[in-house]
Amino acid sequence: MEIYCERYTRQVSVISCLIEGIELEWVVVESCLGSIGMKYGFCDGLYLFFYCSLMRLDRCGSIWPFGQVLQQWIYPLADLVIVGDISFYFLVLHFRMDLAFVPTLAIANILIPVTMFRLWSNTHHDQENDSLQHESKINELKAAIGPLSGHSLRYCTDACFRRYLEARNWNVDKAKKMLEDTLEWRSTYKPEKICWPEVAIEGETGKIYRANFHDRQGRTVLILRPGMQNTKSIDNQMRHLAYLIENAILNLPEGQEQMAWLIDFTGLSINNTPPIKSARDTVNILQSHYPERLAVAFLYNPPRIFEAFWRIVKYFLDAKTFQKVKFVYPNDTDSVELMRSYFDHENLPTEFGGRAILEYDHEEFSRLMTEDDVKAASFWGFDKKLQEAVNGHHGSEVAPEPIDLASPAS
Repeated sequence: MEIYCERYTRQVSVISCLIEGIELEWVVVESCLGSIGMKYGFCDGLYLFFYCSLMRLDRCGSIWPFGQVLQQWIYPLADLVIVGDISFYFLVLHFRMDLAFVPTLAIANILIPVTMFRLWSNTHHDQENDSLQHESKINELKAAIGPLSGHSLRYCTDACFRRYLEARNWNVDKAKKMLEDTLEWRSTYKPEKICWPEVAIEGETGKIYRANFHDRQGRTVLILRPGMQNTKSIDNQMRHLAYLIENAILNLPEGQEQMAWLIDFTGLSINNTPPIKSARDTVNILQSHYPERLAVAFLYNPPRIFEAFWRIVKYFLDAKTFQKVKFVYPNDTDSVELMRSYFDHENLPTEFGGRAILEYDHEEFSRLMTEDDVKAASFWGFDKKLQEAVNGHHGSEVAPEPIDLASPAS
């Protein structure tokens, strides 16, 4: 109280009356609080009133009439950030009067809906402002990249610009550098032109393949089984990975832009643990050239030999990717529940603690990839010879299906 008396010397008499329970006309109290609010801010005046009310309650067992408080002070307060503090104040009063403070319910009925509406309104307003700012950033990035043609024009949709900006925290210069690097990489690596026959040998053991189910958000799921490694060429392994990422994106449902990874460590041993270069190249492709395409990666029951490997690999991950990596252990209830929040238990394979029986059939998977090669060629606008080459390699023609999926890889 001494602090308040020093700060509000001209209002000491009124404050004392409030605390001692001496009845004053509301206009006097309002003038006192108003003068404090004018000089030091509305919140100071209101907090002081609350302090006085609590002191008065202790000394006299009564509080100031709340009809006037509601009308003069609480309604405007819905615009302020301190609504939570005000609610807490009423809660304190309620309990300090042994639950006998009847007006609490009436106050809550008024204060809470108004507060929620104001908070919703402010949040909605903030979201609109963010949306406008983001649109401005997207247009700025478009202008910075300049005119595009060919596959680059097809690749750089508004959604693509947005993902690169999100990956770089909406910094246009950094997003521009990242996108330019990707366009250069795509112009030489040409991931959209990789066909299944070129990488089919890499998929014979099913070390990476697209699952026949989705997560709860409808995302495409890639299953990775590092213990099933069957080749030595890291370059070919990376082309296989890029092909399947492109394929996963091709098969995203409309409105969905991300995929989920499930990593099964069955069969992993010290003899077939992937080399560090393979892990580094995998991370580089995913982070640098497919930003914001990964929603989550679940590493299910990794063996101890993976721990040393992970201690090195984790330093290749940027902060955003690192947060998307989730370790799941069968005996850890929290991690299991987290995984089930992403996947239907009935669809999840037994290898990941689910109930579904999922066996990789290389011949059937090859058939599906052949069909998708034609869809990809149709989307990217490859010439007829390329589509004929894809079809002819497998001895039968597959008519392109209408594309109603999310824009591949963009």
